[in-house]
Amino acid sequence: MELELIKYVVGRFAEHEAEYRVEEKDTVIEVTVLLEPDDMGKVIGKQGKIAKALRTLVNASTSRGEKRYTVEIKEK
Repeated sequence: MELELIKYVVGRFAEHEAEYRVEEKDTVIEVTVLLEPDDMGKVIGKQGKIAKALRTLVNASTSRGEKRYTVEIKEK
């Protein structure tokens, strides 16, 4: 569910298709969002507000006891 939430939010801001890499480690699932250079600012937002809100939404959507998600945004 969290990956769909990330795809939905990123899709609202990015003009180009984003790539997603998911790595699962012990209790953490790392999601890396790869964006085109001109979409970086749109998805991150001023002072990182959109990226921070995205991370907050993902953390709020995971219930306790489940694996924790981290979201990293990088340029392709």
